[in-house]
Amino acid sequence: MDPLLGLRPWEAPEVTSWGRLPMCAVDRRDQAVSLDGDWRFQLLPAPDAPVRDTWSSSYVPGAWTLQGTDDLPQYTNVRMPFEEFPPFVPSANPTGVYECEVDVPGEWAGRRIVLQVGAAESVLLVHVDGRPVGISKDSHLAAEFDLTGVVRAGERAVVRLTVVKWSDSSHIEDQDQWWHGGITRSVLLYATDPLHLADVTVRARRNGELLVDCRVRDAGGALPDGWYVSGELDGRLLAQDTDFDRANAQDERVSDFLGEARLLTTVPDVRTWTAETPELYDLTVRLHRADGTVADISRHRTGFRDVEIVGRDLLVNGERVFIRGVNRHDFHPLTGRTVSYDDMRADLVLLKRFGFNAIRTAHYPNDPSLYDLADELGFYVVDEADIESHDHAHEIAGDPRYLNAFVDRVSRMVLRDKNHPSVIIWSLGNESDYGANHDAAAGWVRRHDPTRPVQYEGAAKRGWADPDVASDIACPMYAPIEECVAHALSGKQTKPLIQCEYSHAMGNSNGTLAEHWAAIEATPGLQGGFIWEFWDHGILQRVSDGRPAGRAGAGLYERGVAAPGHRWAYGGDFGEALHDGAFIADGVVFPDRTPKPVLYEHREIAAPVRLECLKHEGPVIGNHQHFRGLDWLTGEWRLSLADGRTLTAPAELPELRPGETAAVPLPFDLPADGGEAWLTLKVTTARDEPWAPRGTVVCLPQVRLRPAPVPRAVPVADRTVETDADGLLVHPLLLAAPTLSLWRAPTDNDELGGMAARWREWGLDSLVRKLVAVRRDRESVGVLAEYACAAGVVRHEQVFTAVEGGIRVEESAQLPEALDDVARVGSVFETVAGLNLLEWFGQGPWESYPDRSAGAPVGHHSLPVDELFTPYLRPQESGGRHGVRHFTLSAPDATGLFVQLDRPSQISVTRHRAADLAAAAHHDELVPRDGCVVHIDAAHRGLGTASCGPDTSPAYLLPTGTHRWGWILRVL
Repeated sequence: MDPLLGLRPWEAPEVTSWGRLPMCAVDRRDQAVSLDGDWRFQLLPAPDAPVRDTWSSSYVPGAWTLQGTDDLPQYTNVRMPFEEFPPFVPSANPTGVYECEVDVPGEWAGRRIVLQVGAAESVLLVHVDGRPVGISKDSHLAAEFDLTGVVRAGERAVVRLTVVKWSDSSHIEDQDQWWHGGITRSVLLYATDPLHLADVTVRARRNGELLVDCRVRDAGGALPDGWYVSGELDGRLLAQDTDFDRANAQDERVSDFLGEARLLTTVPDVRTWTAETPELYDLTVRLHRADGTVADISRHRTGFRDVEIVGRDLLVNGERVFIRGVNRHDFHPLTGRTVSYDDMRADLVLLKRFGFNAIRTAHYPNDPSLYDLADELGFYVVDEADIESHDHAHEIAGDPRYLNAFVDRVSRMVLRDKNHPSVIIWSLGNESDYGANHDAAAGWVRRHDPTRPVQYEGAAKRGWADPDVASDIACPMYAPIEECVAHALSGKQTKPLIQCEYSHAMGNSNGTLAEHWAAIEATPGLQGGFIWEFWDHGILQRVSDGRPAGRAGAGLYERGVAAPGHRWAYGGDFGEALHDGAFIADGVVFPDRTPKPVLYEHREIAAPVRLECLKHEGPVIGNHQHFRGLDWLTGEWRLSLADGRTLTAPAELPELRPGETAAVPLPFDLPADGGEAWLTLKVTTARDEPWAPRGTVVCLPQVRLRPAPVPRAVPVADRTVETDADGLLVHPLLLAAPTLSLWRAPTDNDELGGMAARWREWGLDSLVRKLVAVRRDRESVGVLAEYACAAGVVRHEQVFTAVEGGIRVEESAQLPEALDDVARVGSVFETVAGLNLLEWFGQGPWESYPDRSAGAPVGHHSLPVDELFTPYLRPQESGGRHGVRHFTLSAPDATGLFVQLDRPSQISVTRHRAADLAAAAHHDELVPRDGCVVHIDAAHRGLGTASCGPDTSPAYLLPTGTHRWGWILRVL
């Protein structure tokens, strides 16, 4: 039997590797030969099944689950996809065998030759020309193997990579994501001199001090005499630390087989690194032979910065910073966990444009290029180890069989990423309870890297202030903001409180995000958190055969919507019996990286420039950054008037240091007509930034200059309003008359939070109207109707009055005490076909709801009706606009209807009834209606985050009793 298979490494948690080289921070990617491309491939039913003579092909890097095999993706959140208890796995265990013929360059003769496999899920076995080379576990870190004694320069070798899908490691890789199998990051082959840099550790402080510690080895064994190390930083030569050299010479622990050297310098007037000012220096380290020739080179992008915890504050360069973060998986809708450099850059550019400054690499070390980009673009990174044992967390946390795996995964992450200035915190993993294995891993980190704090939610939840757990930060998930504030005010807080997960973004969600941040900014001791999460993990799927589209699906989606014949798949869509449904679709972007409306909310909450208030001398502008002035920004004033006018004027931003404010003159004279007026400061980039071209919108702070008067309409004598026999309004532009609506197509929060079940139990999704009475006079018609449901009878009264140019509708609904939390109270009607353009004065232009409206400025907005709907992966309530004063729906010839609302209200205009949305699992099942479905709500329930976290706050729940609203309908 093959000796690697004989070890049965897929059921041996004590075995983390065999023949694998130690991890280090010397990056060889720019020196390597890429082996990416089509490899010979076959998928076996189990690791001990015989390899067949027939081969297909599979693209590397890539998951075989997305490349036409019968082993398809499966999504589970907590539950393992099989019943076996750790460390055991099913006997039916898909195993991919990859083969590639490699021509080893002739010029590599005499050099050390190394194979790097970027990532393999979940056990990797390496053979070359039939000879066993090594084993590696950890699906999200590279494994390197020395092939010097196995291959010959100038000859061809056959590399076989066997990847076993299920293993003991699967039990600690139980993250909330799709299960895949395959080689998901690049495979490289590189060569070095036998004398080489084994590791480089860079420590650059904000005072300009730079220490570079180098480890040197020789593939031949003992180090040759006379080697030395040199370095330079942006052309500045580094000095050799002779004290360090003398200490090593006297240290009996220093071996003839391991050399150590230290370089140092102090940079005057150093440009420090922060997320706002990501200043980087080019560091080059050279290893020399005795004759001065260069044996090896290591290049690094270095940032000077300090991270420390003082009391209950996390400080970067001595400043308390807000962490405006998001959790990010490596994900692509066509290639799964395989992501390109351009993909990652696009991720971070988008996040930067929407005000984020931090990333948690949920829940494993991300692709190495992500950290390079975070250094360059400016992000604080919580680097998280590939450990989550959610289904068996309690058993594994202290299981000594998994001790090696915990320490191995955490230490290798630290060794790889320690030189990145963007990495400010190490995380021991996610949702794996808390035990001795975590303490062991934390102990290694603290000894190896005392310059960064360590966090772990599983330890922190034992007590946010407990000093004896392996977390320097209180990092809960989904804690109600009221509890966070109470802890900060309790006098017992001992650590910074930064939520590792909050504001779950599943479907139409992220309610009360603005209130959350208002509390954070007002409460010392609270410093932010990481929204869950960046991506909706929808995989592009062909509807015809239920298969992943794979790489052939490129271009088959746009603006968050899959092309006809395709859809975004979530749990259960690939036929798997065990799954967790649409819980995988919980990001702030759609699977194609199209922003969801919540990103505009976050952009305004995180705005670097705020309009604080109005004073006699004018609006007050504030700089809400930590390190930067406003010179990189420019502005434009906009005055939005209720009569349809929008006035503009250039804005000169004052010179403000972080935290400073200044009053500036009001740029406009207000018209004397007394109408509502709003002042907006459009803030854009003044020059090209690495993440945004000149003119990119950064924020849109706004203040109201004048409130709206109460609209009045004069009744018209001798004009009647037509109603039918059921007391329903008859109008030439309406296909369905206004009726009472208490129901919305349940959001994911409604479903998982239990509200939708209660609404269905009450029968709000199937109310039946019963006419009670009709009262007519010369100018108006009064209609009383009742809607019976399981919680009682709702009385709905409408009064239709003829007014100049149209009809005034006054409505009231009386909700019984038992109906204490409905989705909405308002009217719904349907229009004739052809009204395809919505124009409105209110909040917009993007979707907004009562508890998620801070990012939608009041103004005059216009969108085609078909663009108002937000295509959340599972169809649900969407497309609402909050605070609308009036709107028009028009045809291309400018005919249509106009609605004036008595007060700012929630409206929605889409092509779908609530019942249509509630009945559909995917958007390809929806058939748009020709006309428009229009909702006008007197009150609309907040969105909250109850799918995983707190519901909306009480202020956004709908009370019982009588609700009143009014509106005027006119024909254009």
